[in-house]
Amino acid sequence: MAEASPYAADALIPHTVEPHPVTGIPNGKLGIWLFLASEVMLFGALFSTYVVIRTTAPHWPPEGGLSSEILNVPLATVNTAVLITSSITMVLSWASLKMQNLPRFRLWLGSTIALAFVFLVIKYFEYTHKFELGHYPSHDNFYAVYFTLTGLHGVHVIGGIIVNTFLLTAGSRMWATEPERWCSWPCSVSRRSRSG
Repeated sequence: MAEASPYAADALIPHTVEPHPVTGIPNGKLGIWLFLASEVMLFGALFSTYVVIRTTAPHWPPEGGLSSEILNVPLATVNTAVLITSSITMVLSWASLKMQNLPRFRLWLGSTIALAFVFLVIKYFEYTHKFELGHYPSHDNFYAVYFTLTGLHGVHVIGGIIVNTFLLTAGSRMWATEPERWCSWPCSVSRRSRSG
């Protein structure tokens, strides 16, 4: 049996599962809330900029017509449904961990990743159509805002695919060694009752 390092305690990150005495919540949960707050600020600034540009423009979109005549509303509606469905499958994957069901977690998280790819494929067709018409971000403020907001959202979706693919594959090994930390919040999991 290998001898434990006298410095092993120094390598542990405290308060990953139990609440930190100052904040009252685990560090991982605090980190997620800080990340979400930064996302709200980023997108809040972008949407505020959009509102200022739109309200000061004499006509929106600048080339005339209605936004619904320029944008593919049915395709955008399908993409919205895909995003909402992926939110549901993400919550179901997390709930599956709470119910100590790793195979079900993998099913739902895999579904979330697949839906993210569906979103990106739909966005690809939307962008391709715009480019074929010669509409680029430099065309006018309407397209600059459109491509900035939807492009940044696409980058976020790609980031989600990367993180969730890690959690689905190599990261899920933590389920066997540190289930409480894996769930972010206590899962009340015993070694005998875990699935997978």
